[in-house]
Amino acid sequence: MELPKYKTALIVGAGEGLSASLARLFARQKIGVALAARKIEKLGALCHETGARAYACNAADADEVERLFGLVEREIGTPDLVVYNASARARGAFVDLVPAEVAQAILVSGFGGFLVAQQAAKRMLPNKHGAILFTGASASVKGYPQSAPFAMGKFALRGLAQSMARELSPQGIHVAHFVIDGGIRSGARAEPADRPDSMLDPDAIALSYWNVLQQPRSAWTWEVELRPWVEKF
Repeated sequence: MELPKYKTALIVGAGEGLSASLARLFARQKIGVALAARKIEKLGALCHETGARAYACNAADADEVERLFGLVEREIGTPDLVVYNASARARGAFVDLVPAEVAQAILVSGFGGFLVAQQAAKRMLPNKHGAILFTGASASVKGYPQSAPFAMGKFALRGLAQSMARELSPQGIHVAHFVIDGGIRSGARAEPADRPDSMLDPDAIALSYWNVLQQPRSAWTWEVELRPWVEKF
C-alpha cells in the first residue's frame, strides 16, 4: 500500500498559530514550504526556522492568487499540497452590520478559498496527485449570534470543500475540510491553569492534518471535526 508523498506545500493565510505548526511539520518531512499572507513582515522568524519563503498575497484577488502560484512554481516548485487558512470576520448586531464589511468577510473566507483551490487543482489534475485542505471553524456548521458574516463565509468554504471532494477525489486529488470547534492555544491565549488542555494545541491540530494526508486513497475522509476533550457539542 503506497502512501502519498508531497514535495511542495503552500499555506495561504499564514500566521503564528496553526499555519506555523503546519510549516514546521512539513519542513520536518522535507517538504518545501511557501507561506502566503497579506502582510509577510510577521513571518520572518518562521521562514528562518523552517526554510520557508513568504509571499504577499490578497487571497480574495484573482490576479494576485494567480501570480502567487506562478512565483511559487518558479522559485520552489509546483504546489502539490495546499492549505487554505485565510478568513475574515465582521461582528455586530445583525441590523448594524456594514454591507461592505460583510462582503469582504465572505470574499476572504469563501471566495478566496475558491480562487486558491482552483489554481491548485489546475496544477494537480495533470498528475492526478495532490491535496487541498481547508481550515474551517465552529461557524462552519453553527451560526452564532452577532457573527453572521463569519458563518456565511465558513459555510461557503465547507460547501466548496464538499463539492470539490466529490468531483476531484476520483481524479486523484484529496480534498479535506477541518472543523476546528474550539479556541486554539497561543502565546497570547492560554487556557486557565485549572482547565488544562481545554484549548486546541496547534501542534496537535497539525498532526491531524498530517494523518489525513497519509490516508490511503481506499479510505479517504473529506471532513474531520476537532475539539478539546472538554468542549461542549
